[in-house]
Parts: sequence; C-alpha cells; structure tokens
Amino acid sequence: MYYASYQTPWGVFYLIEDNEKLVSCSLVKPEDGVYEKETRFLTKCCQELTEYFEGKRKEFTIELYPQGTPFQQKVWRELQKIPYGKTCSYQDIARKIGNHRAYQAVGQSIHNNPLPFFIPCHRVIGKNKKLTGYALGLDLKKYLLELEKRTHSL
Repeated sequence: MYYASYQTPWGVFYLIEDNEKLVSCSLVKPEDGVYEKETRFLTKCCQELTEYFEGKRKEFTIELYPQGTPFQQKVWRELQKIPYGKTCSYQDIARKIGNHRAYQAVGQSIHNNPLPFFIPCHRVIGKNKKLTGYALGLDLKKYLLELEKRTHSL
C-alpha cells in the first residue's frame, strides 16, 4: 500500500491506495507498512481532488475501496448517489437503505467514512436543513456545500 500527501487549506490529507483502489483519505499520517510513493493512481486521485476543489469536477472516476461493516458499506454506497450540489437528511439515507429508524446508525457510519470528499458525506444535513456533525469540522462542510451550490450549474 502507498500514500500521497495532499495539501489543503484545512491541513494535509493522506490518500492511501491499495492495488489502484483508494482506501483512505485522512488527516492522520499512515502508520508503518504504508509507504509514500507517487504512483500514477495517487497522482490521478490528487488531480481529481484538485479539480473538485476548483469546482471543475462533479464526479470522481477513481475506484474506491472503503473498508467497513456491511451496514457502513450500504450507507456509503447510498451517499455516493446524492447528486452534486444537493443534500439530504440522515433520515432520508436511513429510509433509502430500508431502515427508517436507523438514522443514528447512519450518522455513525457517516462519521466513520474513510473517504471524505470522494464519498460525499458532507451532503447529509439535519432534517431541519441545518448543518450538523462533520468529522472534519462544520466550517469545511459549509465550504464544500457552498462550493457545490455555486458551481452546480457550470
């Protein structure tokens, strides 16, 4: 497994690949056994992320391979269906995965999303339309939602 560092205004994110699949995007530097290397795949990941932050990319094309429980996988797949520039509630996601009462478990799965930006957990808001919890901070969540709103029709 290899990683690349990606500088943002919110800190350095570390993107980890395993056999040309993105497994993690985190503010935490990888531990032993994961080596820093500029691979073609990681270069493409960074390029797509840059295009996203510039408002030029609305969908990522790289292969994602997030590790989690079957429930988390289900939630993360549903998050990837939320269109660019749109939002939905935790309860909406719970309904879409077939368990309308599981909104708290949905929230926990979203909190544990190993691929922020790529799996757009920032698009999930409270049912009252207020910004709620985001593992990377509400300022970043607000920024991402405003970026997408501003560039949605471009």
